[in-house]
Amino acid sequence: MSLDRDVGTFDERAAGYETGRLGLMHQRIADRAVSRALACQRAPRRVLDVGCGTGYLLRRLAAQVPDAGSRFVGVDLAPRMLRVAAGRAGDPRLRFARAAAERLPAADAAFDLVVSTTSFDHWAGQEKGLAECARVLAPGGTLVLTDLFSALLWPTLRGDRRDKARTRRRAGALLAAAGLTDIEWHRCYGLIIATVTATKKTATKK
Repeated sequence: MSLDRDVGTFDERAAGYETGRLGLMHQRIADRAVSRALACQRAPRRVLDVGCGTGYLLRRLAAQVPDAGSRFVGVDLAPRMLRVAAGRAGDPRLRFARAAAERLPAADAAFDLVVSTTSFDHWAGQEKGLAECARVLAPGGTLVLTDLFSALLWPTLRGDRRDKARTRRRAGALLAAAGLTDIEWHRCYGLIIATVTATKKTATKK
């Protein structure tokens, strides 16, 4: 699937993305990702959601982090998704912008928590996207990545998906290449959706 077609598909689903059986599934996955994120960073002050969609995860996360000084930023490539996200934000700490994972509009070390839920499989350049996530993480910060990761998906690695990191081994190699450490895997939803957490190394004192 081309990137433009991928974005268009999500735009078409934007208004009803959080409804129905599929919407409920996405909410459950996001809720579990939020719990995992808060287990890693109990009181994050600077949060980035890559592929934020309608902003559900950021809304849930912000509701559990009452610190008025915190900020929550969501980026996505689908304009209609972002419009829905902005319309449902209900919290002045939430901000949304159109951007790709491979070109994050943020300074180095800008966030102490980066999350991404069921977006990674759609990134055009997964290796570059993870490198960008690592770049914008502050030392000691955490990446929480939830998506399709299972050895059961090996048969799908063909055609335009042949280079996708749909297994733990492939994804783990990309995370390590991005300079992230303490890589840990966690069950999330069903047999093929898992969460991986990784940490940005703290600076070594000389």
